[in-house]
Amino acid sequence: MATLPRLVVPNVPAVWETQADPATWSWEDVPTLPPFTLADGSGPAKQQTRARVCYDSHALYVRFDCDDYEIWGTYTERDDPIYDEEVVEIFLAPGEANPVRYFEFEISPNGVLFDARIYNPTSQRTELEVDEGWNCPGIRWQVARHDAANHWWAVLVFPWKALAPPGDLPAIWRANFYRIERPRDAVPEFSCWSPNITEPADFHKPAYFGTLELG
Repeated sequence: MATLPRLVVPNVPAVWETQADPATWSWEDVPTLPPFTLADGSGPAKQQTRARVCYDSHALYVRFDCDDYEIWGTYTERDDPIYDEEVVEIFLAPGEANPVRYFEFEISPNGVLFDARIYNPTSQRTELEVDEGWNCPGIRWQVARHDAANHWWAVLVFPWKALAPPGDLPAIWRANFYRIERPRDAVPEFSCWSPNITEPADFHKPAYFGTLELG
């Protein structure tokens, strides 16, 4: 297995008002993750995704900026199967070990959220359990489309109290960041921060999750 990515997550910029509208936050001081790679590891995605991550004592903050020459989506309700269309995704679990339990979050360019708790004891789809009935307490999200510019962005705020085990906030988390891009006139692209080396693409491979280290 190739070396998995590791990110030292910076603190939220001091000028942010984290309870304000996320559209007012300036992300220029938050480093961008490397360009997304196709899930099978064969090369960079053609329609790129730029992800940024930062944190404070209350929450983890994530922004995606997506190049997209045809932005679309038809689902409108929370926990609709937006993974069948176009989305960005975050899988997240506390601790250093390869997780068997983790959180899955997805957001569409129309602002539809999917959130679930996952039990994945063998990394095989036949054993995968998805708790779609769980709604992450206190989660915040915002999305904006700029169709003429072939671009959309999403910001998600994950409260630690909803994700972390009791006690001190873990300094290490396993995570991956994903994009499903489905152009109508071409084959879909499945891309990510840490390639899962699967064909067809399968994002539920926690051994390939990268590591977030809270700086």
